[in-house]
Amino acid sequence: MNRLIVEKESFTFAEDEPMQLDSGSTLSPVTLAWERIGELNEAGDNAILIAHAFSGDSHVTGYYATDGKDEKPGWWDYLVGPGRAIDTSKYCVICPNIIGSCMGSTGPASINPATKKPWALDFPMLTIGDMVKAQKILVDHLGITRLRAVIGGSVGGMQVLEWCVRYPEMVDAAVPIATTMRHSALAIAFNEIARQAIMADPHWNNGSYYEGEHPSMGLAIARMVGHVTYLSDDAMRRKFGRRLQNKKGFSFGFDADFQVESYLRHQGTKFVNRFDANSLLYITRAADYFNAAERLAASGPLTGGRKAAIKYLVISYSTDWLYPTYQSRELVHTLKRSSQNVSFVEMESDCGHDAFLIPEPTLPKLIRGFLAGVTP
Repeated sequence: MNRLIVEKESFTFAEDEPMQLDSGSTLSPVTLAWERIGELNEAGDNAILIAHAFSGDSHVTGYYATDGKDEKPGWWDYLVGPGRAIDTSKYCVICPNIIGSCMGSTGPASINPATKKPWALDFPMLTIGDMVKAQKILVDHLGITRLRAVIGGSVGGMQVLEWCVRYPEMVDAAVPIATTMRHSALAIAFNEIARQAIMADPHWNNGSYYEGEHPSMGLAIARMVGHVTYLSDDAMRRKFGRRLQNKKGFSFGFDADFQVESYLRHQGTKFVNRFDANSLLYITRAADYFNAAERLAASGPLTGGRKAAIKYLVISYSTDWLYPTYQSRELVHTLKRSSQNVSFVEMESDCGHDAFLIPEPTLPKLIRGFLAGVTP
């Protein structure tokens, strides 16, 4: 089977006229890392935008190289590609990396043109709306006239909802997966623990750590906390139970005696090697600020006198305790009350919040069938 080869691209804008942010601040210049798979049709209306989760990136499918060095495919490789559920022989799929990230788009680790040093905490505060506004500028630059669908899970699902309330005339269909209209107190609390873990690290240096030691321990702990929320009790019991790392028994110390301890430490260390601590602060804050409930309630088939009937497929997972199914049901009820066209599926899974990233046969069938019913 031939490997799907993709390439990361960059788009820079707001060089002369700064981008206005929801906070009242501005940002200039702005670079988005993004990937495209498939060809845009002449009408410019066969594009699908995929929005990634908070620590994700634009590498949604395929491989970067043919030399065997990059053996890890994109994070939704089983869903996106020629002949797959999101069929790139039919659709032009784009996946932009959000601003505030450290995966090629402008974020706190980027160089501030005024100081020639990393932005650090001088970087302006962002919202999910700012992220989507930057995506809209990219979409317009590419000549995309409409989006056949906007699809994403978790924080990506928040971006999907933001597209629907900010640019409804651009969107034919929306698939928000394992997400919420607004964070619960529980979700905000876990994000705050993660942020405090970073800021308590002696190397954090009020965000100005780029020329010295990074707050690796704080970032690792933040990831460990987050990773627990991505799993479920069922998944952790199945994967680890109370199994020990060493068959000889307890160490009677503070080494990783249990397999789950070792797993979390490994996840923390792995995350430190690929992500920036300040980016975690900014993105989790943007997610906490997000609240689309009132705007979705005020939306409807007619927006500003223009036809903007968006077709929705809302998907939740039975063991997701970060964004539980009741929050997806609230979203569905809100959309129904505003006369929107909504389908809803609760997927049975014991994998918790991360279930939408794990290859299985049902999600591709749902998305393929849903997209088949979407017309421009």
